[in-house]
Amino acid sequence: MQRLGKNHNGYHGERIDIRVVLREIAAIAEATGWRSEVFHEAAGFSWFALHRAPRSEPPACRIYISAGIHGDEPAGPLAVLKLLQENRWPANAEVVLLPCLNPVGFTLNRRENAEGIDLNRDYRAPKSAEIRAHVAWLERQPRCDFYLCLHEDWEANGFYLYEQNPDQRPSLAEIIIPAMSGVCPVDLADQIEGRPAQGGIIRPQLNPQHRLDWPEGLFLITHLSRLGCTLEAPSDFPLTIRVNALVAAVNATLNY
Repeated sequence: MQRLGKNHNGYHGERIDIRVVLREIAAIAEATGWRSEVFHEAAGFSWFALHRAPRSEPPACRIYISAGIHGDEPAGPLAVLKLLQENRWPANAEVVLLPCLNPVGFTLNRRENAEGIDLNRDYRAPKSAEIRAHVAWLERQPRCDFYLCLHEDWEANGFYLYEQNPDQRPSLAEIIIPAMSGVCPVDLADQIEGRPAQGGIIRPQLNPQHRLDWPEGLFLITHLSRLGCTLEAPSDFPLTIRVNALVAAVNATLNY
């Protein structure tokens, strides 16, 4: 499987109409029994969270999944749509699903929001209205057993992920990476994004208080969950491959 060679100094691959995708997500979620909660509105968009109740109380686990925080990473919202279409969620799991955290960015086909803020660096002292609203919503939520953040990397040679697991619980990453082998190339370099990596897994060793520009994952590991992964599909491969890679990663985690 070869890279397309389209991405030079940025993402230049396929685009999506995020309004159409979000309408499809909302429609299938309603048809399959998800509850929707709007937590922010601007520029003609509604930022919403979907909630799937478990069939048993208490739930066996509570799962948080987000996508679409960068407007030049279309595979995340499309993966959410495909997951909803497949409707293979564990019966006794409670799932919270945020389909798109930066819809305006998708209309501009750029990483940042309309004001040029990278939303995934804005979680410690939020400047953007979007992340202030998201953080306020997160602070009202109960803790989760794990989280998944769906991303792409336009420079990547293959699929990789960041795992945060400060309590050394059983690794999600070691479940996810093998599930990728038949779907998408995995980046096996010993350094990815300037960080040590092994088998497509980066395990950052950092103190959140030493970093000023928190990504979503750092906020989540500090306030919502003690285990989670940020998934990075390689943007220079066909969009279908990237979507399927993210879907396979989520399903491998849910099956586990």
